[in-house]
Amino acid sequence: MSLMTIGKLSGATGVKVTTIRYYESIDLLDEPERSASGQRLYGDAAVERLGFIRHARDLGFPVSAIRELISLQVDPGRDCDLVDQIARRQLGEVRRRLTQLEALEAELKRMITACEGGKIASCSVLAALGHHEQCLHEEHAGKEVLAALPSK
Repeated sequence: MSLMTIGKLSGATGVKVTTIRYYESIDLLDEPERSASGQRLYGDAAVERLGFIRHARDLGFPVSAIRELISLQVDPGRDCDLVDQIARRQLGEVRRRLTQLEALEAELKRMITACEGGKIASCSVLAALGHHEQCLHEEHAGKEVLAALPSK
């Protein structure tokens, strides 16, 4: 096993140096060995762990879930029901965000369709952005506007 500095670890994993230090500070990444001069030195385990963390983050897992998953890795003979629950929880969160994005897409399409061109003074897109009551998105609109929406 060859040891590498934090800069080389960053280059090998595509994770920024500041992010590596952050992961150490929140105990997602083990404290590294130190050289005689105090420089951080990382081995293959750090490369593997950072790859795991990065992939989990790319899939949208929150830090708390990643911490749970890492803690479950220490007992490879254990049943993976907890891992499945964590993954299902994340899938539910992704589905919730997709629903939000679809609602945002519909609202933006509505605003663009309502735009008749012309002058800035009469721009319906700018008017909708400036007045939340004209927005059909549920986080912005009043209940009376939502009630007028067709249900799916």
